[in-house]
Amino acid sequence: MLYMSNFPFSDVIHRIPIEGGFYTKKEVDKLIKEAVDEARRIDEESMRKHNRDATIISMILGFTTLALFVDGLLRLLGVTPPFMGIDIDILDRIVEKVESDLLPLVQKIPRI
Repeated sequence: MLYMSNFPFSDVIHRIPIEGGFYTKKEVDKLIKEAVDEARRIDEESMRKHNRDATIISMILGFTTLALFVDGLLRLLGVTPPFMGIDIDILDRIVEKVESDLLPLVQKIPRI
């Protein structure tokens, strides 16, 4: 059986490379300042990378949205051919309605 008294503990001794075996207030303040400065540097660098990546993603999404909007608008106006047989062209319908409904009414108006 393995008892705690027989459990192999680490025989590695952690040695702190400082004078006197303890940190002085100056050394602690210096270490804290260095850690805070490095944390700020890392934070600024990660925010810069995030902003660049977010800008690129926004540009791609914006361009794609604009391209799809223009494609739909051109299909709606009949400039580009129907996609997969789905015809959404409204100009022909507008012309037919004008010719059938409004033209007879306009022709009935007496000319002066």
